[in-house]
Amino acid sequence: MAGRILVLNTGSSSIKYELVDVETRERPARGLVERIGERNGRLTHRTGDRPPYVRERPFPGHGEGLDAMMEAFAVAGPGLSPVAVGHRVVHGGTRFTEAVLIDDEVIAEIVKLAPLAPLHNPVNLAGIRVARKVFPGVPQVAVFDTAFHCTLPPEAYTYAVPQEWGVRRFGFHGTSCAYVSRRVAAFLGGDHAGLNQIVLHLGNGASATAICGGHSVDTSMGMTPLEGLVMGTRSGDVDPALPGYLARVHGMDAEQVEHALTHRGGLLALTGSLDMREVRGRDDDAARLALEVYTRRVRKYVGAYYALLGRVDAIVFTGGVGQHDAATRAASLAGLERLGIAVDPALNQAGPIGERAVSPPGAEVPVLVIPTDEEWEIARQSLAVIS
Repeated sequence: MAGRILVLNTGSSSIKYELVDVETRERPARGLVERIGERNGRLTHRTGDRPPYVRERPFPGHGEGLDAMMEAFAVAGPGLSPVAVGHRVVHGGTRFTEAVLIDDEVIAEIVKLAPLAPLHNPVNLAGIRVARKVFPGVPQVAVFDTAFHCTLPPEAYTYAVPQEWGVRRFGFHGTSCAYVSRRVAAFLGGDHAGLNQIVLHLGNGASATAICGGHSVDTSMGMTPLEGLVMGTRSGDVDPALPGYLARVHGMDAEQVEHALTHRGGLLALTGSLDMREVRGRDDDAARLALEVYTRRVRKYVGAYYALLGRVDAIVFTGGVGQHDAATRAASLAGLERLGIAVDPALNQAGPIGERAVSPPGAEVPVLVIPTDEEWEIARQSLAVIS
């Protein structure tokens, strides 16, 4: 099916959008509506190499944000008549294991899943509801971050807790992992079958995923995106007794602890900054410790997943930090040479030139940098649904 798909990634105070041509893979337009609900709202709309179309005014809600996006397309182009709208939805639980056409029943199910992703699913739903009004009659597709991890075996997703609690691990960054793992297979000149990968998606959110034959077999994020690696504002792994201790000693309730671990943890807690670029540029004890904590955690997961897979055919860095921070890549794999894992200093320091190997030529375990493209993956899955 030919045509263009509008991809929407709705956040709590932003709408990231991209128009994707499904035949040519060209991106005729992309943009960002940010600071929704604040006085200093801003829309930036880009078309090709032309100067960006920028508007600064308050956007009280997501409806006004999408109205501004439509205005940008009308004024700055190109013409907007998508064959479908693809939405990123963070949590699909066990109900959604693949992308689906959105109807009232699907929306009701996503509402039920909101307690598993209270920071994400409600705002994803806001974008869906508004888009259905803005584009009546246009198919709307939900693409779930958790869907790629539906292949986790029971021993990977099961917590050793009372089963009547009804909790389990799900995993996230699945849209990125789906795209990247296919690109790794193409880069290495084969297909998914028999290929073992460890994908390190390092950005403000960060995760590690063990992939066997194109299927997720373990991943660092759990029931929520809080578990696992150190992130920009998320703590990652902590002692499960921590909330009880904080309640007894500091009088914090469950909501306060969850908010602190999610919004005040990670690099922000250790350095006062959530931006890896700022932390990397500093020369103080707090920054040095934070970088050691961050990369040590990554290294632990690489070792654990190596043991789990038994053989690793590629270690892959993606995400903003993974793609652009050579020092983080090197430190995350330091000391693993006996496992056949090494980073070539010269190749690793080379500029951001797309898909590439940063391991020495002929390395036993190729170390790759594969830029992710979640927008294309959402468009690809949306096209498969409407076709």
